[in-house]
This record gives sequence, structure tokens and C-alpha cells, in this order.
Amino acid sequence: MWQTIIVALIVAAALLHFSTKYLPAGVRRAIVRGLVRCGLDEAKMSKLFKVAPGCGSGCGSCGSCDTPAPPANTPPADGGTKRVIMMHVQR
Repeated sequence: MWQTIIVALIVAAALLHFSTKYLPAGVRRAIVRGLVRCGLDEAKMSKLFKVAPGCGSGCGSCGSCDTPAPPANTPPADGGTKRVIMMHVQR
């Protein structure tokens, strides 16, 4: 019986580690929103899942909407033109 409980705890810890580190940010935000709806603290869950608190809810607290988009056709910073490296395949 103890072995089953220990294995279950190890699997739960591995699942938590996987979901906080390797899932895409959008999925982690959705998990945080679901946990907050269940009554958990948003700041702690956001810190645990490494997402900005309130991000994606439309409240404007994360500031991601305030960053301007980069201009479309800007020249390179070094002032040069685009360079193409030609590769010759030898068979």
C-alpha cells in the first residue's frame, strides 16, 4: 500500500513539473485560469506556472497590449543589404 502511495506522489510531482515547464504558455495560462476559478490564489499559481498574473483575461495588467508592433519594411541595423549564402550540394 505504501508503495502505491509513493508511486502516485512521484507521478503527480512529475506531472506538475512537466506542466509548469514544458507546456506552451497558452495552455499554462488556461490551467491557471481554471485553478483560479476553483478558488486558488492567482498570484501564487501564476508564479508556479511561470506566466504573468492576469495575462489573457483582458484586464490590461500585464502590459502586453501596450507594446507597439515593429515596423514592417525597415532596413537592417548595419545599413547593408540582405546577404544570401549560396550553398553547392556535392553528391
